[in-house]
Amino acid sequence: MYKRIMLKLSGEVLSGNDEFGINKPALVDIANQICEVAKLGMQIVVVVGGGNIWRYRDTKESGIERTASDAMGMLATIMNSVALQSALEFIGCETRVLSAIEIPQLAEPFIKRRALRHFEKGRIVICAGGTGNPYFTTDSAAALRALELNCDVLLKATNVDGVYDKDPNKNADAKKYESLTYQEALEKHLAVMDQAAFSLCQEQNLPIVVFNFLKTGTLLQAAKGEPVGTVVHS
Repeated sequence: MYKRIMLKLSGEVLSGNDEFGINKPALVDIANQICEVAKLGMQIVVVVGGGNIWRYRDTKESGIERTASDAMGMLATIMNSVALQSALEFIGCETRVLSAIEIPQLAEPFIKRRALRHFEKGRIVICAGGTGNPYFTTDSAAALRALELNCDVLLKATNVDGVYDKDPNKNADAKKYESLTYQEALEKHLAVMDQAAFSLCQEQNLPIVVFNFLKTGTLLQAAKGEPVGTVVHS
């Protein structure tokens, strides 16, 4: 069982079966799963994407230039983080949102010592606002915060069972990998995370577990170190 975990959630998981926004049943389910892990005594830091609200690659035809669009995406992650905080605290899990973008009415600024203090008090920490810089994804933010906060593992929650040699939603013969080294993932050109995030994890030997968050109980399995999804390691 890990002592401290980084959970990377895509914004899409909050939209559930909807195409956009925050789906209430999906939000409640996510909060329950996270709270279940927290009650085991593990320290949890969460990074949530903003793709359910705004993402540059989906809106290139909007006429909004890249840096402004990325800023909008970072604001979307703050909206998702505040929503997740409310859902977690509604079911009894004390939570703090720490943002890379200063927005004191909604969140504390991200300061490493402050985050560690929240862990000591048994709180779940949600890191919002990405890295605070354009051109970096929330994958990069998750890798960065995981290393800053000395997490034991980065759990990447997706809508597939792990890492495959090709898209399992389009290819019935897609092969799933139970375990991969960083080098194997690079040589096979497997999209585990974006390149900047993956390089950070590889350089610092931070293991990555890619798993299907939509299957009930998989987060608990991954947090306990049980076989689930695909493990990428040194």
